[in-house]
Amino acid sequence: MSSAPEILVVGATGATGRATGTALAQRGVHYRALSRDPSRVDGRFAVPVAGDLDDPERIRDVFGGVRAAYLVTPSTETAELQQMRFIELAAKAGVGHIVLLSQLGARRDSPVRFLRYHAVVEQFAQESGIGLTALRPNLFMQGLLALAGPIRQYGVLGAPIGDARVSVIDVRDIGEIAALALTSAEPFGVQTLTGPEALTHAQLAHELGVATGRDIRFDDVLPERFAEMLKGVLPPWQVDGLLEDYAHYARGEAAEVSKAVPKLLGRPARDFRPFAAEHAKVFAQ
Repeated sequence: MSSAPEILVVGATGATGRATGTALAQRGVHYRALSRDPSRVDGRFAVPVAGDLDDPERIRDVFGGVRAAYLVTPSTETAELQQMRFIELAAKAGVGHIVLLSQLGARRDSPVRFLRYHAVVEQFAQESGIGLTALRPNLFMQGLLALAGPIRQYGVLGAPIGDARVSVIDVRDIGEIAALALTSAEPFGVQTLTGPEALTHAQLAHELGVATGRDIRFDDVLPERFAEMLKGVLPPWQVDGLLEDYAHYARGEAAEVSKAVPKLLGRPARDFRPFAAEHAKVFAQ
């Protein structure tokens, strides 16, 4: 694949992978879009590539001529192993730069499984000698779409978070920074990415109400109730992990507002209000 684009996007049909591909296309940059189902890849700047992170032989074949790669996987029990294997193969193939999706607050001794595995992978990448940009975003605005059903049905945004604030971020900002890093001569190191302000879930519910013209309220539900709400929407391991995430938010550990997005992109980070207006139909009855 030596004549193929030199940028590889893993998870090209997922939320941040798709946002990264869109941002690369806006820059006029062609890229290889890795997916287990290449038929789902779209966009005239995307070159679909079949690959499965659980199949090292197939992954090894995608690296020819690749200079930089964006790496994200679903947060499953195998994510840590998948990402470490990918980084190891990329380093052996001569890939010079990995743009890794991590998470705000990543550390090896965290009580949150997602934060633990992100920290392990970050350290592994650093020790591999490969150039590393580690993006540590906060809670995605788009993550609220998983709760759209109960919001539509009951007019309630429920979560076990109390009045803690979270500096939610739009995945499109993550994608734009990932694209910038992939096309830059030098890695960016560790970057904490947040929205422009830290909001309570009561404020998020209010803004969704304004956008939809409905009375949408926040309910500080018990963790057990939150798990019930997510049953069938997410796999059990991810539900348990999200409960740990929300306990992390409730402790006030996700209220930081970073300047990285405006510094890197030269504009303010996207606000929640336009997101709510854009997705009003999803949250409306």
